Amino acid sequence: MISVKEMRALEINSTALGVPTLLLMENAGRSVKDEIVSRFDVKDKIIYVFVGHGGKGGDGLVASRHLAGEGAKVTVILLGENKHEDALTNLNAIEEMDYSITLIEPREIDELKPVSADVLIDAMLGTGFSGRPREPFRTAIKVFNESKGFKVSIDVPSGINADTGEAYEGEYIKPDLVVTFHDMKVGLLKYNFPTVVKKIGIPIEAEIYAGPGDVMVNIRNRPYYSKKGDNGRILVIGGSYTFSGAPTLAAMAALRTGADLVYVASPEDTAKIIAGYSPDLITIKLQGKNISPSNFEELKSWIDRADAVVIGPGMGLADETVEASKLIVSYLREKNKLAVIDADALKAIRGFELYENAVITPHSGEFRIFFGEEPSKDMRDRINQVVRAAKKCKCTVLIKGFIDIISDGKRFKLNKTGNPGMTVGGSGDTLTGIIATLMAQKIEPFVAAYLGVFINSLAGTLAYNKLGPHLMPTDIINEIPNVINNPLESFKRKVYKRILR
Repeated sequence: MISVKEMRALEINSTALGVPTLLLMENAGRSVKDEIVSRFDVKDKIIYVFVGHGGKGGDGLVASRHLAGEGAKVTVILLGENKHEDALTNLNAIEEMDYSITLIEPREIDELKPVSADVLIDAMLGTGFSGRPREPFRTAIKVFNESKGFKVSIDVPSGINADTGEAYEGEYIKPDLVVTFHDMKVGLLKYNFPTVVKKIGIPIEAEIYAGPGDVMVNIRNRPYYSKKGDNGRILVIGGSYTFSGAPTLAAMAALRTGADLVYVASPEDTAKIIAGYSPDLITIKLQGKNISPSNFEELKSWIDRADAVVIGPGMGLADETVEASKLIVSYLREKNKLAVIDADALKAIRGFELYENAVITPHSGEFRIFFGEEPSKDMRDRINQVVRAAKKCKCTVLIKGFIDIISDGKRFKLNKTGNPGMTVGGSGDTLTGIIATLMAQKIEPFVAAYLGVFINSLAGTLAYNKLGPHLMPTDIINEIPNVINNPLESFKRKVYKRILR
């Protein structure tokens, strides 16, 4: 099954991979024709196609063209103006087919009357529809249902919400056949319509690899009425007497991703250094040279008020810090807090059973330490290994590498938008800040993890294209807005990698 949002992401990803939506529309419309001709000899048969807005209308226009080519007597009833670019391309073709296709454009609703035909095709309201049909579609749906002939709906019957199945009685199409595309739409499960699923040429890679479509459908523009804090409060717990850069990078990446407030909790002297890096950061000055159990009570109140927590960057592995990491992660688990656990904190809690709102982001060495097994060098075996590991620790696992693998134990996703410059220290810290912010903005952990690594890696690639192997993690941070604001154009400039042979 697939949701409307997931299907839209696949279409965009398909375009990014070189299979444009115009080709998908052509395949969809032709598959509708194929299903009809498999049931009827359409030569000289009367076929009416009710065409609405958007891509579904375009699918109907393609089907009309192919059915006319099979010798059917096709009449297209055009309901309103279609502004979909691919549909307009196909409408131009239909307008030129004035010998084989009759085109009717009703000007008034009362011009719509029931017809008698061999086949009727519903190409009116598509998967983007929700609510109650407006005119002229409310009347057109009623007329379609009252017409005589074998009724075919494209993708989802008009008037039905493709995700929920919601529809108003008497205001949705009741077809004899539904031809849906790529995968079953969730809303169709509420009905017993005879349904066939047709593949339309979307590459498997559009689903397996994180792509620009995933960013475009999951990250929305913030509402104008937003107030401070609505878009995420992030707490970064990290830093030590030795390391101050790692938590700073995680925090700066969180801000660039769109968090409203970012707090960095570090040992007192380290926090002062971090505050000096940028006035954008709010530092929490913890007593001691390293984070220790004595800081735990103070940290609890900050954890409680944060929407998502990052723990690990630059913490170090002093004995007191290891004990503090265990206390903090146990509290995060108790609160089921959205959290990204990385670096030294991950090493400190090796073997811990985690929870569904946690994301861990190990590289190969940290994966070996935490799970006690070496990551396979065979990519397909490694994918299965990560799925098993995620199921074992009951959290989302993102193993970083030449190809990033993300799994929550049920699903997996891959990312290959990185480049050789991403070996620079700090690129993993920027990743944790991005993921935490996306989770704080109500994106589920698994999705936030694969979106995060896609954004981080592609930002790194934009920087790499400018600087070559001389980039710094701050260069990655500066490119984050470019990826989020224009993922499709950014993706076109990525480094291509072929790995699964």
